[in-house]
Amino acid sequence: MNATILILAVLIFAAAVLYSSVGHAGSSGYLTIMALMGVTPAVMKPTALTLNILVAAIATVKFYRAGYFSWALFSPLAIASIPCSFIGGYLTLPASIYNPITGGALLVAAYKLFRTHHTTTATSQAIPLLAALLSGTAIGFLSGVTGIGGGIFLSPLLLLMGWADPRQSAGISAAFILVNSIAGLLGHLSHTTLLPKTIIFWAPSAIIGGFIGAEYGSKHKSANLQQLLSILLVIAGLKLLFSW
Repeated sequence: MNATILILAVLIFAAAVLYSSVGHAGSSGYLTIMALMGVTPAVMKPTALTLNILVAAIATVKFYRAGYFSWALFSPLAIASIPCSFIGGYLTLPASIYNPITGGALLVAAYKLFRTHHTTTATSQAIPLLAALLSGTAIGFLSGVTGIGGGIFLSPLLLLMGWADPRQSAGISAAFILVNSIAGLLGHLSHTTLLPKTIIFWAPSAIIGGFIGAEYGSKHKSANLQQLLSILLVIAGLKLLFSW
């Protein structure tokens, strides 16, 4: 095992702990880490989706058992997003297109994460069906194309619009990431079997980190790390934007 693989495993573990504590699977964190370490786009997307599935499955179970989940909110979002994520996953974009799209997505995610830091909304209201379908469609497609699970966009949206409280948002986002990451990876694997061999080193790191973070986040108020995560997303986003 070379040093780069080991460093990535440690950083993936840290990202999984931080993100799963708030109901996210860490895809934007994994993409940030891989972008900064110079990993190619062909490896970044399937790796992020695979790690997403592992961590999101753990987070979904933890938050569901803790009572922070709503089928009424989740269903219309998932119904619209799953097929769009599959289509996005099927598309394999060249670096000249993938890098600016993913870089821009990370910058938007950083902004939304920063805005969430200043959001104090504690009440929730019913989500309009049309808004849920449109949101699911857009986030699902972006999820499949880039490898970002979608929670980094959905969670701030739910909070800013007052459709869910912070804990419920975490539970819904975890399940949303899970189904979209599965659909996106299936779309990707429908025309290629490319998965890096090093995933065998990174998967255990994500699983252990995801379990620790989700266990803590589902039972305690998570530490407010949004601002730090936002800075990391900006750095990775800019690196991708200026590397194509």
